[in-house]
Amino acid sequence: MKITFFGTQPYDRESFDRANAAFGFEFNYHRSHLNANNALLAKGADAVCIFVNDTADTDTIRQLAEMDVKLIALRCAGFNNVDLKAAAEYGIPVVRVPAYSPCAVAEHAVALMLALNRKVHRAYWRTRDGNFSLHGLMGFDMYGKTAGIIGTGKIARELIRILKGFGMEILAYDIYPDEKYAAAAQIKYVPLDELYRRADIISLHCPLTDQTRYMINEGAIARMKPGVIIINTGRGQLIRTEALIEGLKEKKVGAAGLDVYEEEAAYFYEDTSDSIMNDDVLARLLSFNNVIMTSHQGFFTHEALDNIAHTTLQNINDFDKHRELVNEVRAEAEKAMG
Repeated sequence: MKITFFGTQPYDRESFDRANAAFGFEFNYHRSHLNANNALLAKGADAVCIFVNDTADTDTIRQLAEMDVKLIALRCAGFNNVDLKAAAEYGIPVVRVPAYSPCAVAEHAVALMLALNRKVHRAYWRTRDGNFSLHGLMGFDMYGKTAGIIGTGKIARELIRILKGFGMEILAYDIYPDEKYAAAAQIKYVPLDELYRRADIISLHCPLTDQTRYMINEGAIARMKPGVIIINTGRGQLIRTEALIEGLKEKKVGAAGLDVYEEEAAYFYEDTSDSIMNDDVLARLLSFNNVIMTSHQGFFTHEALDNIAHTTLQNINDFDKHRELVNEVRAEAEKAMG
């Protein structure tokens, strides 16, 4: 099969070339992100492989179908950038990588929590300038505090395992609660309002759907515990950024750790340091010393990249061999939260 990749970086090529030794597919790599204006680059391909900042909307999918592209393979877990209804209409299956490394993302979420709590990012810059003052670096013991976890899929469960090791109480919310898992993990599912009210740290681990888009908004933040730390390693549009900024200004939100941003496509995975940032909201967010933003790197470990490459190519191989597509996503799957 011929596969055209969009939005690739050197590390993508290395991991996929390495994994392809077991499959023998023909690859064509592009750095540009897939959209309706450059879909023609997929001409001659049997499948396209895309990432989080590629756009497979109705117009793009129509063009892919006209070029006889037979499969859309996501090399990530999220699929909100694909119009699944259009894909079904044009008869193009969509597959994804649902669990490339839950540990990688969960551990990154913990890194953000610890850095924000103990002000590691501020201390790092101070000591480099010879400033060893402790003023403004006060944190709190994680032990005995309450973590609110929204969505209880594979990544969230790994995070819960880690946080229980700190001695934290875990409150969870999922529109499809798994009581058997809750009993085994010794956690408690609670209504969202209770989670907001009681949690010292809130971490988001649900997909982006119509139900979850901007779930962290003015009203949600108003119901949260004063000084709450908000962590988002899921999808940027789970948070209304303007509302988060207001919460930070009013000190309702004590800190925010963000590996994603709702308008990240124009910046993330690119070096724009020589340019003037024209996103005023992003610039304002980055001005807070109690905000840490990373460039959607939660997945970025050696193990995760190898798992992504292998699972993606296995999905494509299953399609090529007319086997069951165990990682296929369809329009109705958007309703799931965990």
